[in-house]
Amino acid sequence: MMTSFFKPSIILLGIKIFIFCLLLKSFFTFAGQVDSQKQSASLINLEEPVSGYFSGRVTTFNRELKTLKIKVEFANLKYLNTKDLVEFWDERNTNQRCKAYVFGRSNDYLLLRTPELASCERFLLITSGAYLKFFSKDLANNIEMGKDVVSLLIKKRMAIQGQMDLRSRELDAHLERVNAVNARYDLLRTKLEREWQKELNNLEEDRVQSLRLAKDLEQRRDEIDKKLEIYKVQDENMKTDRWSLDSRLYYKK
Repeated sequence: MMTSFFKPSIILLGIKIFIFCLLLKSFFTFAGQVDSQKQSASLINLEEPVSGYFSGRVTTFNRELKTLKIKVEFANLKYLNTKDLVEFWDERNTNQRCKAYVFGRSNDYLLLRTPELASCERFLLITSGAYLKFFSKDLANNIEMGKDVVSLLIKKRMAIQGQMDLRSRELDAHLERVNAVNARYDLLRTKLEREWQKELNNLEEDRVQSLRLAKDLEQRRDEIDKKLEIYKVQDENMKTDRWSLDSRLYYKK
C-alpha cells in the first residue's frame, strides 16, 4: 500500500526535474548566444566599412612560402583581387592583427601570402582547421565600386527596358493600325465595287437602248427603201438599144 502511494510522487518529481533541466539548458543557450553576439559586435570597428569583413577557415599553410590557404564562403569574394591587403585575427586575440596579401583565389578558396607569418604564429592560432576573421579595406573599396557599377547597369537596364516596352506597344499598335487600314480599304473596295457595278449596269442599259433605237431606225430605213423602190421615177421613158449589124450604132426605142 505504501509502495503504490509513493510511485505517483516519484514520477511527478522526475517530470519536474526534467522540466527544470530543459529550462536551465535554454537559459544557458540564450546567454551563450547573447555573449557571442556581443563578442562578434566587439570585433567590428565602427570606423571600418562592414563590407570589408569576412571569415574563413585555414585548410593548409606553408611556413617556407609564408602562405595560407583559406576556405571561404561569401558571394563578394570576386571583389578580392591579387595583391589586395587583408588583415586577419582569431577570436582569442582581437586586438592584434596580421597582414597578408592576396596571392590567388578561386570560387571557394583564398590563397594569402603573409610576410610575417612566424611573428603571427606567436599570438594567433594558425593551424589546419583554425577559424579566422578577416578585414580588407581594398575589398570594401572594390565592393563600393561594384555597387556604383551595378547602380549604373540598373539604370541602363531600366532605360533599355523602357525602350523595349515602347517598341512592344508600337508593335501592338502596328497590328491594330494594320487591322484598321484593312477594314477601311475593305469598306472602300466594297463601295468601289458597287459603283463599278453600277457604272457597268448603266453602260449596259445605254447599249440596250442604243441597240433598240438602231433596230428601229433600220426598220424605218427598210420601209423607206421599199417605198423608194415602189415610187422610183426614171429620167426617160425610152430605152437605149444597140443595132445588131453595127455595134457602134445605138438608138432609142
